Order: sequence, then C-alpha cells, then structure tokens
Amino acid sequence: MDAATIQAMIEQGLPGAQAQVSGDDGVHFEAEVVAAQFAGKLPLARHRLVYGTLGELMGGAIHALALKTLTPEEAAARR
Repeated sequence: MDAATIQAMIEQGLPGAQAQVSGDDGVHFEAEVVAAQFAGKLPLARHRLVYGTLGELMGGAIHALALKTLTPEEAAARR
C-alpha cells in the first residue's frame, strides 16, 4: 500500500475532500483530511467517514492510520 493510493481513495470516497497522506513503511500512515462532510460531526464520526472510504484495507493492508480531520473553515482558521 502507498500514500498516493490511500489519498486517492479518501478523495474519491468523500467528494470535494482534500487529503494529504504520508507514510514510509507501507503499513503505517498519517493523513490530514479537509472535507465539508465533517461539519457538525465529532472526531469519532469524522474518522469513521474516512475509514469507510478505505473499507477492508483498514486493519489489513493499512495497519494504522493516524488522522487529523478538519472542515474547510477549520483548515482556513489554522492558516
């Protein structure tokens, strides 16, 4: 598994989302995902949305995925 594939899957599964994914060992990854779909949702619900885009890869080909999830407004406020 590679970061580019994970990024593409997240962005395809959450239309309009922007994801930045990194990970050097092929099983442990970190991702920052900015998506309007996160508005009004608690962190756990946001993470479930992202995990849902990856399906059976979670716990298999992807051993661990550390997530930072933001709405576009939250991302803009950080800059």
